[in-house]
Amino acid sequence: MRPVIGIDFGTTNSVVAALRPDGRVATLDHAAGAVFRSVLCLWQAAQGGTALAAGPAAIEAYLDDPLASRLIMSMKSYLAQRSFRETRIHGRGWTLEALVAAFLRALLAPFAAELADARIVVGRPVQFAGETADDGFGEARLRAAFAAAGLPEVMVALEPAAAGHRFAAGLGQAATVLVGDFGGGTSDISLLRFEPGPPRRVTPLGHAGLGLAGDALDYRIIDHAVSPLLGKGGTYTVMGKPMPIPVGWYLGFAQWHRLSLMRAPRVLADIREVARTAEAPERLHHLLQLIEEEAGYALYRAVSGVKAALSGAEEAVLDFRHEGFAVRRAIARSEFERWIAPELARMDAAVTAALAAAGLAEGAVDRVFLTGGTALVPAVRRLFEARFGADRLAGGGEFVSVAEGLALIGAEAG
Repeated sequence: MRPVIGIDFGTTNSVVAALRPDGRVATLDHAAGAVFRSVLCLWQAAQGGTALAAGPAAIEAYLDDPLASRLIMSMKSYLAQRSFRETRIHGRGWTLEALVAAFLRALLAPFAAELADARIVVGRPVQFAGETADDGFGEARLRAAFAAAGLPEVMVALEPAAAGHRFAAGLGQAATVLVGDFGGGTSDISLLRFEPGPPRRVTPLGHAGLGLAGDALDYRIIDHAVSPLLGKGGTYTVMGKPMPIPVGWYLGFAQWHRLSLMRAPRVLADIREVARTAEAPERLHHLLQLIEEEAGYALYRAVSGVKAALSGAEEAVLDFRHEGFAVRRAIARSEFERWIAPELARMDAAVTAALAAAGLAEGAVDRVFLTGGTALVPAVRRLFEARFGADRLAGGGEFVSVAEGLALIGAEAG
């Protein structure tokens, strides 16, 4: 049997899985385990040029010297955005495809022997992230990045369909399965009909997707609990009249993949100018400090930790400090769920859209499989319990099911 490798390049985490000759699927581990953070750090090398690291090594390099390095996060969120052409790092222009390719080379380097002569199956969301996402453009860019990383021929499959294959491998009878895949940047719903065989038959029935997921929930925590302490909602004075501080700054600050844009000299100059006449100038000075001193990653890590804690507790404390700025705030799960109500409503609408695309009523769904880290958020799970009943829900392999399913899809492709 030809080797098959499934690669789940995710917004937050990436995973690689391989199909073994006995038909078993196994994730391929790095030193830190199967889950590899989708981050890249670049800095000026001592001998000239640009040095880089990916995954856990990128985080270590960044924390060692944040002011001299550039941390690139959520690269996948830009794939379908035509407005992102390149960014300049240490005087060199980098296209998004080049950045993703650099990350992929580091992700796959330990598995060179596994990749040799293998069929490579890569996942993509139903709908890429971004309000102006061009999905065809996003897939083309994804393929180009893999080609630049040395893999010019890859098979592309939908991520929720892959998760469904992984779940259905354990089904003993025919079933209609709804798969909800909730990651960092995208939420995808797929309906599939599985016939056990042999040969096993899989019929896609309908799909729907959103360009938002876990990162959008993090945004709500920052927007409500942190941004007001940095000036959001305040005013400054123009010709003797109070004016609202621009909310666009906080939209960029609270989103991982947009924070680097806040370091643009014009943006920083505008914040300084507004701070001169602001009612609470110290708050804008803290905002400038967090941006200029690259403290965003530490803040995001604290916020993500609170979100995770709220999946198992009714209350969690956001505790973050940087120089003279400090946040210590108890957040109740009920409060968090009110904040994320707009995202929950859009996820629920995506379920409705997928059912409509498949021409199915809720009662026609035999099983519901939820995967991805954001599926662990209780409010997300309750959406499906309310519509399909808790007895039809299943979960598991939240961080590895897509990669494992991609490998299974590759095997069935012949």
